[in-house]
Formats: sequence, structure tokens, C-alpha cells
Amino acid sequence: MSIIRDTPLPQTGKAVGIDTLDMTMRFGSFTALDNVSVSIPAGSFHALLGENGAGKSTLVKCIMGFYHATSGSLSVDGREVTIASPRDAATYGLGMVYQHFTLVPSLTGAENLVISRTQVPAVINWAKERRDLAAFMEHMPFRIPLERPVSELAAGEKQKLEIVKQLYLGRSFLVLDEPTSVLTPAEADEMLGLVRGMTERGELTVLMISHKFHEVTKFADAVSILRRGKLIGTGKVAELSTSDMAAMMIGDVKLAELDTRVPVADLAKPVLAVKDVKAPDRSGLKTIEIDDLIVRSGEIVGIAGISGNGQKELTEILAGQRATQAGHVVVNGQVYGATRSETRRNNVRFIPEEPLLNACAPKMTVSENLAFRTFDLKPDGKNAVWLNSAKMKKRAAELIADFKVKTASSSSPIAALSGGNVQRAVLARELTGDVNLLIVSNPCFGLDFSAVAEIRARIMRARNAGAAVLLLSEDLDELLEMSDRIMVISEGRLVYETPALSADIGVIGAHMAGHH
Repeated sequence: MSIIRDTPLPQTGKAVGIDTLDMTMRFGSFTALDNVSVSIPAGSFHALLGENGAGKSTLVKCIMGFYHATSGSLSVDGREVTIASPRDAATYGLGMVYQHFTLVPSLTGAENLVISRTQVPAVINWAKERRDLAAFMEHMPFRIPLERPVSELAAGEKQKLEIVKQLYLGRSFLVLDEPTSVLTPAEADEMLGLVRGMTERGELTVLMISHKFHEVTKFADAVSILRRGKLIGTGKVAELSTSDMAAMMIGDVKLAELDTRVPVADLAKPVLAVKDVKAPDRSGLKTIEIDDLIVRSGEIVGIAGISGNGQKELTEILAGQRATQAGHVVVNGQVYGATRSETRRNNVRFIPEEPLLNACAPKMTVSENLAFRTFDLKPDGKNAVWLNSAKMKKRAAELIADFKVKTASSSSPIAALSGGNVQRAVLARELTGDVNLLIVSNPCFGLDFSAVAEIRARIMRARNAGAAVLLLSEDLDELLEMSDRIMVISEGRLVYETPALSADIGVIGAHMAGHH
């Protein structure tokens, strides 16, 4: 039996290949994976595509020993093996880099690497460890300051360190789960390019789960596509177009087309103006300073930025959830405090990040959640004294049908819905009726391909009907596809602005990374 490598490698390893044969995973009567056979040759860069719930995570968890497949087999370098746990997977050189970081922030990179070994001496000889690490890092394509605490590293450096950790432990087959979700475009391209180089040199095999077609076409050799637990297609990336891949992912579903974009009128009136606003950030140690932000009628202004640069605080200011120290927010020419009456009078709608937590009462029914904006109004707009539950249910049924919300019943608690359907329900509530100002934060985060297309089309329709839209998103592709103008937020300030049509991704990425 192989031994887990516990000492730093004098040189990089040799890639291993894997094959799954008729891998099936059932949970009770539900089949999450249905006879999936995938071949990933040693030294290849393979992409795994599919909508949420298609079986990607289940397949990876069976390979890595988190799940025990109901039937089927796994071979490593042509030999059938039994992997009962992640520890077993490690003995065959299989490792995984997760979407969220697993490093200890208060420790240095070097300390994180040394303690990740299964056997660490009670007294660590740091002089020897540092020499060994320096020799090991000479064979790595990544340059990382190992002496700095992980908390001080940029997101791109942390992601590289996660990969280096797996290589340090002797892994030669890596699963990368959405590896670029926290990186700037430049960091993502650099990191995936370096990993691709290792596969080309035969030092590593990669299986990457991704939602981003441009990453797949740029870096992967081959792709396998799952749909509802079945392998729908596999092939060389060079021979498949993105529309071929999308069609395999979603089947015969007709995607909502993005409406033809009406140009923003020169005389379009400003609906939202944020002037000289200052507010404390979440830590209370820094200040968010928004000097001048204007969104006009019939325009989408996209705010680009790496997570944690003030986007959340900006949305809280606009929602009336964060007190300001200076400046003011103006809507339709009047100072706006985000009270219920001001919101209603100005037709302001809000689709926050994590809608189940921030825009819903999870234990209340779908019908009740859909009525939050209107439950206290009579048809003539005057205040109602009594709730009209029959009217609420009728209205909910109409919205559920119109926005294709999948729910067992309008009386189900909204927390029972999938993420995409919670998002659709919130959109149904927020986009119905007159909308003058729409504030949206990461509307498609974690959603699958067809839900994303549907939601973007709905937002575009609101814009074309004259709504002013402020779109905050960490997905630069989404901003380029949707926005009329893009502004970059960095360390709580708006630092750059460009029309979306003539935007330079490199320049946007540099400003996102703080190189102003």
C-alpha cells in the first residue's frame, strides 16, 4: 500500500490519471449519479460542467472518498482501487482545493504547510523546515511569501497557497472546485495558466468544476458535462463551442433571451444620486466614502470589486440599514432615508445578496413573503386594517406562474425552496409593478445556467422599461454583459469608471486589485 507523503518533495511528482466506470450514487430513492464513466488521463486538464444539482459534487465526493458509491468502480493509473475516505484518496495522490479557503489565517504560509502533514514532530526544527521549504518552492511555479501571516495575503496568493499545500503533501491529481470565484480576472488567468503549465509538463492532472465557459475554453483540454446525474457529453474543448456546451448542460429548455438593449437617452433623468457619503465599514476601523454615484433612468450601472471592498456597506446604506456620518442619498431629486413610505413613493426595489437571509422571512410561507410589499394596502392604495389572505394567495399563484417559481405549494415555507427559486420569488415580488430604482447585489451567485439567463433577462426588461438599475456583482462577465457603465469599488471608494462597451478587462482588474 502507498504511504502518504509527509515530507516536502525534492521535486514535483508525476501526474496520475483516473477513470470512473458506471459510477452510481443513490440516496434512498433519489439517484444523484447514474452510471457515469469519465476518463481523465494523466497530465490532462479536464473540466466538469453542469447546472446545480447535476451531480458534479457527488461525482467528486465519490472520487475523493467522502461518499461511497452505490455501484461502479474507480481506477487510478489503470488499477482499480477502493477509496473509503479522503485519507485513502491521499495515498493515491488525489487532493482537492475547495471553493472556500481552509488555511489558518493567523499562521504564516510556512506554518500552514508544515502543520498540514499527518505527522508533525512535537518539536519542530524550523531552520531545517525552512531549508526544505525553500528547496521545495524552487520547483513550484507559484511565488508566495511564506513568512507572512495568511491573513495578510491577497485572495490570489491564498488560492495559490491552497494548491501548493496539496502539492507539498504529494498530491498529483487535483480537483479544483470553482477555484476563481474570489479572484480578479488577472489573478484567475495567472493561477490557471500556471496550473495548466504543470499539467503540460506531466507533473499534475486537474479536474476543474467551473461555471465560467471562458475558463474552460482557455485552459481545459477536455470537458465532461453532467445533467440530472447522467453524463450527457464529453469531448475535446477545441471541438465544442460554448453554445454546444450550454445546450448539453440545460437540454431543450428555451433560454430567455436578453432583450435588445435600448440606448440610454442623453436626457435620461438621474434617479439615484449618492453625494459625499461617509459611513463606517463593518469592522468600524475604516470608512466607506462614496463621493459621486449617479444612476439614470433606463441605465444599468455596474459596480465591480473583489468581495469585502465596501459593496455590502454600500447596499446597506441604500437600504437604510447602515447610518451615514456625512453626505446624503437622493432619489428622484429628494433626500432619501429608505423608510417604507419613501421606498413606496419612489418605487425603489431591492434584491440583496443571500435573499433568503436578507429579503425573506424564512419560516413564513411563499405566499406571505410575496405579499410583503402590498399586504398592508387596499386596492385603492390606502392603508388596510385587515389582511386579505385569499387575495394574497391568488396574487402569489399569479407571480409563481409568471416567474416559474418551483414550489410544492404557496403555503410552503420559503426556506424549503432551492436557492434559484428563492431568488425567483424575490424577483417576482420586487420586479412586479412600477419600478423606478432597482438595487441588485450578486443576483446570480451560485445559480445554474438557465436560472442565470432568466434572471438577467428580467433585470434587463426592468431597465428597458425605464428603471434605473444599480448592479453590484463580483462576476465581471455579468457586469460586462449587463451594464451600460461600470465603476470599480476598492477599499470603500469608487476609483474608476468606464463605458461597458469600450471597457478594458485588464484595466478594470488592475483597479479591483488596488493598482490605481
